[in-house]
Amino acid sequence: MPIGVLSIGSHVPERVITNQDISAWAGTSPEWIEERTGVLERRYAEPGTTTSDMAAVAATQALDAAGVNRERIGALVVATCTPDVPQPSTAAVLQSKLGLRSVPSFDVNAVCSGFLYALTVAEGLLTTRMRGEQALVVGADMFSTIMDRSDRRTVSLFGDGAGAVVLGEVPEGYGIGATRLVTDGELHHYVGVDAGGTRIPLDECARAEGAHLFHMDGRSVRDYALTTLDKLVGETLGDTGISLDGVDRFILHQANTRLLETFAREAGVDDDRLVLTAPELGNTAAASVPLTLHAAHRRRPLERGERLLLASVGGGMTAGAMLLTWY
Repeated sequence: MPIGVLSIGSHVPERVITNQDISAWAGTSPEWIEERTGVLERRYAEPGTTTSDMAAVAATQALDAAGVNRERIGALVVATCTPDVPQPSTAAVLQSKLGLRSVPSFDVNAVCSGFLYALTVAEGLLTTRMRGEQALVVGADMFSTIMDRSDRRTVSLFGDGAGAVVLGEVPEGYGIGATRLVTDGELHHYVGVDAGGTRIPLDECARAEGAHLFHMDGRSVRDYALTTLDKLVGETLGDTGISLDGVDRFILHQANTRLLETFAREAGVDDDRLVLTAPELGNTAAASVPLTLHAAHRRRPLERGERLLLASVGGGMTAGAMLLTWY
């Protein structure tokens, strides 16, 4: 049987960071931020919060919404690039917090594309190794912990959040359809945090140079995103024989509002099919797609048979697209 989304959960912190806050940190103006990014505010977790804390709230929502017996959860996959600690995995910590049994639990790091990579991995497990079971897939990131607050180009974009789904068997004709994933590793230098791994130790020198903070070549990322999204969306729809007009809603990674508006305009996607959360939440990295999926459902409940196009672009450079028929 096909694998589809049975339920959704999401969580964002209460603390709102406005464009006025960003402008004070980065020496810019709220007008510049809004004009360039279309982001009006974003959420930051309180000090002492961990990625798994946010993930636990979203995951619990998804589990409760599905009415699922936790004994049926056969795998837990967490997409994140801001883990609680370098090791063990955030998924292992989250498994403990949720009280799940000893099921395979692991992290996937494809930066902002992580959730679609995690969904694809979980679907594969349920289809080939865990028939009849269900999987919990979570996307969670805390970019507030790695922001260079003096860099207006990046600090204006990112916020914290978590989203989760329960995956399980659905009838024929529903669930996950065609999926495309790509990584263009030769472009890995477009986005990154340089220190903290084996290449550059996270020492006083690295901190003094800001090597522990996030950096991005914005123009190159934008060009890659627009080109690659267009390509992957076309290929994914081509695999299914469905036209762009046959997609009911587009659930895209919320890189920033202006980029999504440009993609939609060039692709011919009308406003009522493009779901936006970037204006109020910013770019929440691996959490972006499930947060936006949940927001779409809250604004106008998803109906059985709706075709959703999920797509994302992330550091690496990575990208993914998936057609999901709602059940």
